[in-house]
Amino acid sequence: MAKPGARPSASFIKQRSGSGTILRIKLENFMCHSNLQIEFGEWVNFITGQNGSGKSAILTALCVAFGCRAKGTQRASTLKDFIKTGCSYAVVHVEMKNQGEDAFKPEVYGDVIIIERRITESASSTILKDHEGKKVSSRKDELRELVEHYNIDVENPCVVMSQDKSREFLHSGNDKDKFKFFFKATLLQQVNDLLQSIYEHLNSATAIVDEMEETIKPIEKEINELRGKIKNMEQVEEIAQKLQQLKKKLAWSWVYDVDRQLQEQTDKIVKLKERIPTCQAKIDWELGKVESLRDRLTKKKAKVACLMDESTAMKREIETCHQSAKTAAREKIALEEEFNHKRNSVQKIKDRVRRLERQVGDINEQTMRNTQAEQSETEEKLRYLEQEIEKAETLLSRLKEEENSLLEKASAGRREMEHIEDMIRDHQKRQNNINSNIYDLKKHQTNKVTAFGGDRVIYLLQAIERHHRRFKKPPIGPIGSHVTLINGNKWASAVEQALGNMLNAFIVTDHKDSLTLRSCANEANYKNLRIIIYDFSRPRLNIPRHMIPQTEHPTILSVLHSDNPTVLNVLVDVSNVERQVLAENYEVGKAVAFGQRLSNLKDVYTLDGYRMFFRGPVQTTLPPIPRKPTRLCASFDDQIKDLEIEASRGQNEINQCMRRKRGAEENLEELELKIRTLKKHRSQAEKVLTTKEFEMRDLKSTVAAENEASSSSSVNELQLEIMKEREEMEEKEAFLEKLQMCLKEAELKANKLNASFENLRESAKGEIDAFEEAENELKKIEKDLQSAEAEKIHYENIMKNKVLPDINEAEANYEELKTKRKESDQKASEICPESEILSLGPWDGSTPEQLSAQINRMNQRLHRENQQFSESIDDLRMMYEKLERKIAKKRKLYQGYREKLMACKTALDSRWGKFQRNASLLRRQLTWQFNSHLGKKGISGHIKVSYENKTLSIEVKMPQDATSNAVRDTKGLSGGERSFSTLCFALALHDMTEAPFRAMDEFDVFMDAVSRKISLDALVDFAIAHGAQWMFITPHDISMVKSHERIKKQQMAAPRS
Repeated sequence: MAKPGARPSASFIKQRSGSGTILRIKLENFMCHSNLQIEFGEWVNFITGQNGSGKSAILTALCVAFGCRAKGTQRASTLKDFIKTGCSYAVVHVEMKNQGEDAFKPEVYGDVIIIERRITESASSTILKDHEGKKVSSRKDELRELVEHYNIDVENPCVVMSQDKSREFLHSGNDKDKFKFFFKATLLQQVNDLLQSIYEHLNSATAIVDEMEETIKPIEKEINELRGKIKNMEQVEEIAQKLQQLKKKLAWSWVYDVDRQLQEQTDKIVKLKERIPTCQAKIDWELGKVESLRDRLTKKKAKVACLMDESTAMKREIETCHQSAKTAAREKIALEEEFNHKRNSVQKIKDRVRRLERQVGDINEQTMRNTQAEQSETEEKLRYLEQEIEKAETLLSRLKEEENSLLEKASAGRREMEHIEDMIRDHQKRQNNINSNIYDLKKHQTNKVTAFGGDRVIYLLQAIERHHRRFKKPPIGPIGSHVTLINGNKWASAVEQALGNMLNAFIVTDHKDSLTLRSCANEANYKNLRIIIYDFSRPRLNIPRHMIPQTEHPTILSVLHSDNPTVLNVLVDVSNVERQVLAENYEVGKAVAFGQRLSNLKDVYTLDGYRMFFRGPVQTTLPPIPRKPTRLCASFDDQIKDLEIEASRGQNEINQCMRRKRGAEENLEELELKIRTLKKHRSQAEKVLTTKEFEMRDLKSTVAAENEASSSSSVNELQLEIMKEREEMEEKEAFLEKLQMCLKEAELKANKLNASFENLRESAKGEIDAFEEAENELKKIEKDLQSAEAEKIHYENIMKNKVLPDINEAEANYEELKTKRKESDQKASEICPESEILSLGPWDGSTPEQLSAQINRMNQRLHRENQQFSESIDDLRMMYEKLERKIAKKRKLYQGYREKLMACKTALDSRWGKFQRNASLLRRQLTWQFNSHLGKKGISGHIKVSYENKTLSIEVKMPQDATSNAVRDTKGLSGGERSFSTLCFALALHDMTEAPFRAMDEFDVFMDAVSRKISLDALVDFAIAHGAQWMFITPHDISMVKSHERIKKQQMAAPRS
């Protein structure tokens, strides 16, 4: 390719044929043109004119002629909008050169192709004509083929850049918009869309092949079934052969079984006879043992009698000595207690004497200190202390009153807080119940059946489905899911209260189905399921009017509806719903139940939950139970909404109570703080009062002691009392000495008796132990003798009742078995010789019972297999081979499809890889071409393309930035610089695309004079060097464009006012 700006060589001009260039455009009633004809040169064409002269309409007409949609031109929304105002049609006539090697169907069209598009108010048509103006085709496919042949994409901005696209392109600073422009201009967008479309078609084809392969799976399944049948029938033949062998083995098994029994019986007789000498030896041994033990018993009894007399006398002597020692010990303890009591009494008298002596000394000392002045001072102190005590008592009384008041307030606050906490607990409990009811209703809303038993019903229904073959008739239930209310939800709560658990019940047709349903309930872990047995074949019951309560109020039966007559029959027969009346409220219900005495009336249920009935002469009214959400409603939405509103209201009440509780807690804390402060002050006041009272009491005691000390008679009395106490103390001390002597004597006596008791017990211990040992030995001998006699009797009974009878019985059985063996041998020989059984191999030890059971199982299996397979094995094999041949062709065909799809997938992956490599190559080529065009103005730049982020950014380095490393984004450039750099970007894209002609409208609208001059020179040089036909449309003066033989300039007429 020639460098941009270079003059084309002569050889290049000679080779260029110009095929696909536009020769002429004729417009009739198109946009602002009534009748316009314009001819184009094969190289560079400039069209200038004032705004509104219709320059852009020429490009619009060119786009419309090549099949562009109205919206794609960005000038109108529909084609009829291009018709000039006041006209009924518009015609676009385009003549295209069709010469050279690249000509499109030259034998049909000749050297010129005419494209004529006619637009009316209601339709538009495109006609392709040859060079003589004759119609060749009006098909869109022909026009599409022409456009693809010459690579004319009028929607590609590198082929036709309209006025709007020029402004958008020159003004756009968005990297994503630039990327879209680059992706579309380089046809990468078209290739990418094409590859993605192929991928989608390939996936669709793969899905079709998958579906086709699915169609042969039933045949493959049938083949597998046939293969299994053939295999089973082959097994049937083997079973028949094995059955014959088993029957022969059974015949001889009876003989071998008798042989086995004979051998066992022989072994048994030998073993039984071996038991006789053993048993007799044990009898003899036990007999000798019994005689020996009897001798020992006689001798031991004589010895025990002698020892018993001696030990009895010794025990009596020991007991007498023991009683004497106990008596002496009790006397000693009594003396010790009396001695301690007297000693304590003496000590108390000594203490009392000492106190009296100290009191006499204090009185004498106090008498010497007292004076008249001290008495006056004491009286003054007493008055002062009385005043202080009175003040303290007043303060303490006031503090106690304040404390009592605060305690009452605190107690009231605690009671209020407890009341609030009770309210909060009640509200929370009610809130939990509401939330639980909302959860249940939402669950029932998803599956209404769960309202009548919860998840257990789902599991029960699944179990019934699994075991449905076991039921004579499918169970009906739960009953609640089979009934609805007729007049809305008004009576729902009353009806549900009346029916209760009947809504959860199931109905079966007989007792056997009841047992089956009960087993299903156990499997589903549904305990206490109510099951009602009722005849499903009974028609709907017709209840006579005289058997129904005659009242204007509805009965439960009248408000219920069910499509199943059995359900209504059960409700009538079991629950008597035709005799249960519904009332609006308590008063109405009471009037109906007790006022009118209606016949056939059983119960009355009210909307507010009351139940009223007669039981004999007694009127009974049951109070309402807590209301729950009704399960018989047609829709649970209203209940859920009401409950949610109630829950919101309850939460608000809880929040209010919490706020009240926080306020009460704060008040209580404040009161408790005040109470603690008052208690502290009261404690201090009490301490002060106590201190003053103690001071006053001490002072008064001192005064009293002084007054008593003033009389000498008090001292004499105290001394007299001391003398009396001392005399009493001397008497008691003398008596105490006597007691101490008696105590020592009693202690010596007790020790002596204890010593004699211990000596006597030690001396008698050997004799007593010998007696006890002899007595134990006597007991052991008696026990052994009883055991030996029992063993002797036991072995004698075994010999008599077991050993000898068993031997006789075994010998009789042996004779019977010999006879049976002879008979079995004769019968087996008639069926087959024994040699045939021996030829099958050694006997495996099977018993006749095992073989009979095995033969029965084989007969049953053979019978089942014969019933199951009515066809012969040869027919099945022929059918199998036929299906195999039939499906083999399809398998091979579908395998071929699969291989071709894999080849297409591999080729498409290869194309995708090439597409990505070409995209990378175009990215590098774009930067090189962009720098090449910028270099004409001394500018350098770089283009960054990110296919992953779908962005394209342009960076430009201006000449004034040559000394620095600064690189500017196009947003930082002036209008002219940005327009020129964007134009260079467009020319770089033009270098990378091919088209027979290109057009640009108002490409220089934002350039200054210098940038326009440089841009026009660059465009002209590029257009001449590029070799394609170029059309430049601009409203500006192009006089600075150099004249050239390949440049054609045309001026549009000024628009009419």
